[in-house]
Amino acid sequence: MITTRAPGKLYVAGEYAVVEPGEPAVLIAVDRFLTVTLTESVDAGRIRSGEYGQSPLVWTRADDGVGVVLEHRPSDYVLSAIETVEHLRGERGLAPRYYDLDIGSELDDSQGRKFGLGSSAAVTVAVIAALDEFYSLGLTLEERFRLSLLATILVAPNASGGDLAASTVGGWVRYTAPDRAALRNHLEAEGVTAALHSPAWDLASLRRVTPPSDLQVLVGWTGKPASTERLVAGVRRRPVDTTALYEDFRRASAENVDGLVSALEEGRLDDVLDRIRTARRLLRHLGELSGIDIETPLLTSLCDTAELHGAAGKPSGAGGGDCGIVLAPADIPTDRLCTDWEGQGIRRLDLAVHPPAPELAHG
Repeated sequence: MITTRAPGKLYVAGEYAVVEPGEPAVLIAVDRFLTVTLTESVDAGRIRSGEYGQSPLVWTRADDGVGVVLEHRPSDYVLSAIETVEHLRGERGLAPRYYDLDIGSELDDSQGRKFGLGSSAAVTVAVIAALDEFYSLGLTLEERFRLSLLATILVAPNASGGDLAASTVGGWVRYTAPDRAALRNHLEAEGVTAALHSPAWDLASLRRVTPPSDLQVLVGWTGKPASTERLVAGVRRRPVDTTALYEDFRRASAENVDGLVSALEEGRLDDVLDRIRTARRLLRHLGELSGIDIETPLLTSLCDTAELHGAAGKPSGAGGGDCGIVLAPADIPTDRLCTDWEGQGIRRLDLAVHPPAPELAHG
C-alpha cells in the first residue's frame, strides 16, 4: 500500500496574468490535503472517491497496453495523470501493473462544496507521486511537477500550473508558466519523456519565497464556489479594443508581483500590504475591463473589513466567489475581524501555510 498526499493552494498575487508564459505569480500551499492510497490489483483498476458516488470508476487497458478504457464516466484529471505516467512507464520499458486508488479530500466542506483550494491540482500531484513510488520511477520534485502539468494541459490546455507548483513543493512559491501550447504539441508529437525536457519549459520558473516571521495569513470563504476555467475564458474573450489595456495589466501585475517578492524577503511589512492592495486594484480593473465579476460583493466585504482592521485583503485565484486572502502584521488581533466576517456570512478557514519541501528549501 502506498499513501501520498498533496496540499491545497491559494494565490497571493498574479492571478490571470500568470496564464501567459513567463508572467509571475506568488502562491502558498495550505495545510489541507488531498490523499491518495494506492494498492496493487489484478485484471482491472478502480478509483474510489466520495465525489464519484458509491460505485468506483473501473479502468482496464487498451490493446496497446498503455491507453486506459473506462467502464464509467471518468474523473478527467485523475485519468489524465494515470495515462501520462503510464506512457512514461511504457517509454522506459517497465512492465504494466494494475492498481486501485482511494481518494480522500479535506479541500471541501461537509456538503461537498469546494473551498477553491485547488483540488484538481492536488489530486493530480498526489496521483503522480503515488505512481512514481509504485513504479520506482525516481522522479525529482521538478519532474513530478512537470509531469503533473503535462497531464493537466491535456484536460485544461490554458491551465497555468501555478496550483500544481504550490501543491508539489509547498510553502510560498514564485511561479512562471511555460508555453503550454508548444508543450502540448511536443507531448503529442514526441511523447512524455521528450516533453519533460522540451524547450517550451524555458519560460517556466519555480522558486521558494521566504516571508517575514511577523506576517500572518488569514483566509475567508464566501460559500460560493467559482469556476476558474469559465472566468479565465471570460477574460480571454474581452473586447478586441482592450488589448492594449490588457497588456498594461500584465506589465503592472508583473511589476507588482516582483515588488511583493522583494518586500516579503526583505521583511518590509508595510510594502507587503501595499502590494496586496495593488493586486486587488488590478484584479478589479481587469474585471471591469472584461465585464466579469471577479470581486463579488462578499469578496468586497471580506477585503474592506480587513482594511478596517489594519490588514490587506484581495480575492485569491480567479475570484467570482471562493476565497479571499488577507495578510496582516502578526501583532494585529484578528478576533474582531473574524467576528465581523461571520456577521457578513464569511467563514474563516482554519488554514496555515504548509512548509516547503526540503528539495526546494533554498530556492
